[in-house]
Amino acid sequence: MHKKLFLLLALIAPSILLSQTIYKSFNSNKMGGERQLKIQLPRNYEQNKDKSYPVLIVLDGDYLFEPVAGNVDYYSYWEDIPEMVVVGINQDRTRNSDALYDKETFLPTESGAAFFEFIGMELMPFLDTNYRTAPFRVIIGHDYTSNFINYYLLKENPLFKGYINLSPDLAPEMANRIVTSLSKAESPVWFYMATSSEDIPSLKERIIDFDIKLKQIDNKNIHYNFNNFDASTHYTLVGNAIPKAIENIFEVYRPISMNEYNRVLLQTSVSPYEYLVEKYEKIDDLFMLEKQVRLNDFMAVYNAIEKTERYDELHDLSKLAEKHYPKTMLATYFEARYDEEMGNPRQAMKSYQKAYGQEPIAFITIDFMLDKAQKIKDDFGY
Repeated sequence: MHKKLFLLLALIAPSILLSQTIYKSFNSNKMGGERQLKIQLPRNYEQNKDKSYPVLIVLDGDYLFEPVAGNVDYYSYWEDIPEMVVVGINQDRTRNSDALYDKETFLPTESGAAFFEFIGMELMPFLDTNYRTAPFRVIIGHDYTSNFINYYLLKENPLFKGYINLSPDLAPEMANRIVTSLSKAESPVWFYMATSSEDIPSLKERIIDFDIKLKQIDNKNIHYNFNNFDASTHYTLVGNAIPKAIENIFEVYRPISMNEYNRVLLQTSVSPYEYLVEKYEKIDDLFMLEKQVRLNDFMAVYNAIEKTERYDELHDLSKLAEKHYPKTMLATYFEARYDEEMGNPRQAMKSYQKAYGQEPIAFITIDFMLDKAQKIKDDFGY
């Protein structure tokens, strides 16, 4: 009986622990037929009933979906990026007609216009209706389809916030149109582009010229990143670019790094507490995700407060810790340290003692807290 139960758990565990991929035929009125989709849902999607997820649309899904979905799953596992719904559109037989543009206006026409409307008017509403999606959307394409994704950027209210351009084969006037659109953007836009030393020469030359123009844009709403990979071909650059693009777009979401700690938090002109609050407000505003403050980030900010001797901020940090880790000793420890540094040793001793019955967290254990209380008692003779 036990062996059978173990075998059953072994069989169902992957479906619980790993992300889910759904293969779906979507009947499109705009395209006049079925389109094949690959949809990767985050790990434990079914268990997190109240959670919504950003969406990443992958063109050339027949070969781009798996590397993109794999990177998203890996990075989100380590909480460097939010979990996402990744949707691949297979185009192995239709990419040329899907991305078709007029030879005079250089805008989507006929089947290209239909595909443009399919994504915006059929696919996205379908995803929003059937899955728990957040408004933050990213789209990715390669060469010809990379050119296509930027047509959404030319709309007054762009459908996507992030654009990942892998060696784009830009239509005439597209570079100038993108520069104009990004220069006027009134809300945040993430724009990533990549080429390589062994990319198709005609593409690489135009991409490098385009990069120069993009770097001249003076608009605080634009988050632009570019990579020119060494010794990569038009196809192998994709494997290098995908993780770089994902890192760039979701940089603010990542835990506070050692570089960030040294470069920002230890500056005496920066309030570590306010930096932490603003970081998570940005995550909430940008990705529509009310995320618990990471313990790593609490400790980074605490250490910065100690290093810069901004002890008055410990009180506010304690209040924030109480909200995010209410049953633990974290808030109690920060409050006790605040009382110590503010010249209230008796109150600090009581705060340390209050940890009795609370849950330990990180290095903060009951023995650690009671030792702190005893030291104050011994020093002041209470």
